[in-house]
Amino acid sequence: MSEADWSCDWPAPAKLNLMLRIIGRRSDGYHELQTVFQFLGHTDRLAFRVRDDGRIQRETDLPGVPEQDDLTVRAARLLQENCSGVPGSGPLGVDIRLQKRLPMGGGLGGGSSDAATVLVALNRLWGCNQETKELARLGLKLGADVPIFVNGNAAWAEGVGERLQPVDLAQPWYLVVVPQVHVSTAEIFQAPELTRNSSTITIRAFIAGDRRNDCLPVVRERYPQVAQVMQWLADYTQPQLTGTGACVFGAFDSKVEADTVLQALPGSWKGFVARGLNRSPLLDRVNDY
Repeated sequence: MSEADWSCDWPAPAKLNLMLRIIGRRSDGYHELQTVFQFLGHTDRLAFRVRDDGRIQRETDLPGVPEQDDLTVRAARLLQENCSGVPGSGPLGVDIRLQKRLPMGGGLGGGSSDAATVLVALNRLWGCNQETKELARLGLKLGADVPIFVNGNAAWAEGVGERLQPVDLAQPWYLVVVPQVHVSTAEIFQAPELTRNSSTITIRAFIAGDRRNDCLPVVRERYPQVAQVMQWLADYTQPQLTGTGACVFGAFDSKVEADTVLQALPGSWKGFVARGLNRSPLLDRVNDY
């Protein structure tokens, strides 16, 4: 097989949680949420080479993530188990390359987005012909955020994040600051001081400005680096935490404004500027295939 056998440039976009309320805790340990997802024009990139021997393997080393635990590999295996493929033939396999740009433990959904892109891309490349609804159902087995990336539209989400209602949001430019710390989602959701009984709100209340994130007080207290970024960014715009963090973001009317603040970041800090998107670039890649 040669380089020409690769299907390249499949995007896995970042997401922001523009609001996150924890309504309650279920008997299975998961939390009932209300949140709003919007995509960013800042992505990981994946490439795939279909194999005819059924093997699934990762060609890119991901420090700290063994291949068997990698969501891209797990997503491919899950789809393979649920894909009939061509009648009379054995299961297809795949080699996977990942260009990682989204930080792990940042609250940008990188791993979930990578998994969703694997499901969507291989559904086409393997000829599985699964409907989006079925891919989202499979994705939920990998993580609560995977269905939003499979569906590909900015959404109001409830349940554990799987009940989605498309929303039409403003698409500002965002500055995303990436503190040099990994926040464990499990740690935050298990924290005894976490608020778990917020009242529900309406989409109208969110649009009117209710952007509370119930995880913020816990993260800010446990991770001083995040608190420091929140305080710094407040001099320029309203800072927000995405998901459980660690990434902090703020909205700007123009790219020039966001870039100007990016240039003002203290020397050791990292960040990027990206446009908010109501439609995932993954949908356009599928249409181009």
